[in-house]
Amino acid sequence: MSAEFYRYLRWQSDEIPAGYSDAGMRAYRHLVYLGVSQMIEAHYPEMREQMGEDDWKALMIAFIRQSAWTSPYYGDLHEEFLAFIARETA
Repeated sequence: MSAEFYRYLRWQSDEIPAGYSDAGMRAYRHLVYLGVSQMIEAHYPEMREQMGEDDWKALMIAFIRQSAWTSPYYGDLHEEFLAFIARETA
């Protein structure tokens, strides 16, 4: 898969990579969002409840876009999320 594919999935680009459909890429992006959101919410359910849906979604997209997360496993997100929050609040 191309760098453009991953950049689109991480909200770093809105350009659909060559060879992929708009609907397919939106579905992939949404699945990444759901996976990240569910794993982070599992650790911080109160945070999501307090933030509300719009702010939570903005935080998750910012995390996906800006994080240094490179692991293919959603279970590894917790530590990177803590690092992301520390960088954003410093």
